[in-house]
Amino acid sequence: MALTGSMQRNRPIQPSLALPSLRSPSSLSLCLALLLALPLESVRADLARFQDLFHTPFRPQDSRHFQVDESSTFTANPDLRFVLSYADGSELRGFGGDDVVHVGDFHGLAPFGLLYQCNSPDFNGVDGILGFGLPKPGTQGNELPRPLLWALTDKIKHDSNAQALQRKFSFYSTDDAAELQLGGYDPKSCEDVMHYTPSLSKTDYIVGVTSVKFGRSAHDARELLQFSNPTGGEYLPAIMDSGTSCLVLPGSHLNGRLANDPFSDFQSMWSLDNSFFISIGGRSFEIPSSSWFLARTNQTCVQPSPNGMIGLLIGDVFFRSYLVEFDMTDQERPVIGIAKLSYMVSPVKTADLDYYHLPRVPVQKLRLLKGEETMYPSEHTERLREVDRIPISDKKGTQYFMNLAIGTPPQPFTVIFDTGSAVFGVFTEQSELPLSISSKLMGGASLHVEADAMSSLMVWPKEDSSGETLMVKGSKSAVLEGMRRRGQASALLLAGLDLSARRAGAGAGAGPGAGAGAAVWPYSLVGS
Repeated sequence: MALTGSMQRNRPIQPSLALPSLRSPSSLSLCLALLLALPLESVRADLARFQDLFHTPFRPQDSRHFQVDESSTFTANPDLRFVLSYADGSELRGFGGDDVVHVGDFHGLAPFGLLYQCNSPDFNGVDGILGFGLPKPGTQGNELPRPLLWALTDKIKHDSNAQALQRKFSFYSTDDAAELQLGGYDPKSCEDVMHYTPSLSKTDYIVGVTSVKFGRSAHDARELLQFSNPTGGEYLPAIMDSGTSCLVLPGSHLNGRLANDPFSDFQSMWSLDNSFFISIGGRSFEIPSSSWFLARTNQTCVQPSPNGMIGLLIGDVFFRSYLVEFDMTDQERPVIGIAKLSYMVSPVKTADLDYYHLPRVPVQKLRLLKGEETMYPSEHTERLREVDRIPISDKKGTQYFMNLAIGTPPQPFTVIFDTGSAVFGVFTEQSELPLSISSKLMGGASLHVEADAMSSLMVWPKEDSSGETLMVKGSKSAVLEGMRRRGQASALLLAGLDLSARRAGAGAGAGPGAGAGAAVWPYSLVGS
């Protein structure tokens, strides 16, 4: 999540400036460089990039806290303890609970996290975070609170009024506001037909990007993704993430997969007359300068990816030009729809539940696809669906907040809205918790989770006992995990845990066009 905790994790930079050069902690940099087998200067640059995020402390007094003893329907689960880490170094510690949650016009009993420790100023003035991401696999998915939309739309939950709601949502942003649409989308928000493509992952909203061009028009724009030894089937995975402020481009040759450095090429071509043209599923989507340049702050919202990341992050700059639908009704894998945002659209000020005749998603066609090769338009057959339009606050085009309530009677909160994580949690005051809860928080193990979707795109080189090169998704050892807990600035370098290693360029995980010297492809396409 790729946030910001969630939203501030990828901050816009000045167009003419490189990343800030700060005096880095030499001992930590050297230790990480030796353990990760990375160049020392590379590690120092990554640490310097993030250490300035934590000069301002978290101020718990600026946030509202859930009062467990004031809700008659609250049930605590202090045995479920967790530590959530984000790519920018933000860390949240909490425990589980269940209560009635009110979102827009819907409500129901749902699990959530009660956050009692935070290290990041990104959460100053807000009350928590609401992730609309997908459930995590394995232990994390079984032990973490189930994502809110999944809990509310669970057919066996008789205490929810959202059982008829489709398990899908849409999101878009304007210059000063944004809107979440639960259950589908409002057709009046679009200028054209919604086109769909299957996600490349069951656990993240990932699409395949075959081209990123930059120029005045699609015809004369320059290609920023210049693949080495192209065969015609190359692509990079890209996370669709409202929790990332900017467009994040590769800042290197990706271990030889690219013949160029896309971000450096962008810097050399920088111009407010230029647009980005991103190709997904055979369709080109333009991101004009009015979206990627923040005029109010005079900042460019385009950034280089961190070392070890093998794809792109498509953040808020995209949602200011397109309505994006995230459809989780297919059990095989999520489906992502994209339509041009209507210039007449205006986000609602209060929640508005209505019914719309929506065209069907071309499910059968999409199931035949193995990857990113095409997008299909929605089918003409229409069905009447209820859609709840919910207002989202937009802070300078880089942060999104929404209001909800928890408990009986309802306690109001303003939380960060994030599609890059599945975490739902609000702050609580540890010193005010009943002894029956607080006593269980002092000892025992906690589940450590990389809550940020960015960790899905992180790989690290490693050699096996025979000297052959492996590519490992995630951290290299438990030793590094311990260092991550002690140093927030190193969290980006340690994203992802307990994921399998794949031999470089071999096996089902090798992507199209992966040749000698190319980074291993961590996505074996679903259904292939």
